[in-house]
Amino acid sequence: MRVFYLILTILFAFFIVTFSNFNSGPVVIRYYYLQDIVVPAYMLIFAALLTGVIITGFLGIVERFRLNRTIGRLNKIIRDLRKELRDREAPPIIEENKKIPPPAP
Repeated sequence: MRVFYLILTILFAFFIVTFSNFNSGPVVIRYYYLQDIVVPAYMLIFAALLTGVIITGFLGIVERFRLNRTIGRLNKIIRDLRKELRDREAPPIIEENKKIPPPAP
């Protein structure tokens, strides 16, 4: 499995290098009153990708916390319902007049 990950990493690095080489043209970024910023096109694309990964990861963490809170609330409801069911359960009926036959030899 390690060899597979190594090959995958090498292919990914090769993709990054060739992508950067083919998209190294300058891009001018203008935003309101900020000075013009000149960056290579691949840097702009990688920055957008990284921003998307960070935002998606943050939203995933928020969703996980929300789901854990929901699971905790539902587990508490299940515990309460089980306790209520045990409290309402009728006690077992024990007949004292019934004689137990002796064991057969």
